[in-house]
Amino acid sequence: MTLEDEFKLLISGYYGVHEMDEYKLKQYVLQDIEKYINNFVSLNPIINYDYFKIAEDIKDKVGLKIKLQDSLLVLRKVNGPLELILLIKKKIEELK
Repeated sequence: MTLEDEFKLLISGYYGVHEMDEYKLKQYVLQDIEKYINNFVSLNPIINYDYFKIAEDIKDKVGLKIKLQDSLLVLRKVNGPLELILLIKKKIEELK
């Protein structure tokens, strides 16, 4: 997986968690993911890469199901809460 792909995965996962209005503590998880993304970008800078444009494209163009699937991978990286993981899995099943 390239650095670009990993960044896209992180952003997509962030927006997947953002869609989980059922989870009341999502703001805390989003803060953890933001810290993880900022740390990733500072440790792995990509030359001539427009992070904000890529993030906006992912937010607007990637489907909800993909964002939710990516969020499961991101939550594993940040030790996300099990309750949220189960809610996301349930929502993915409902989208099928």
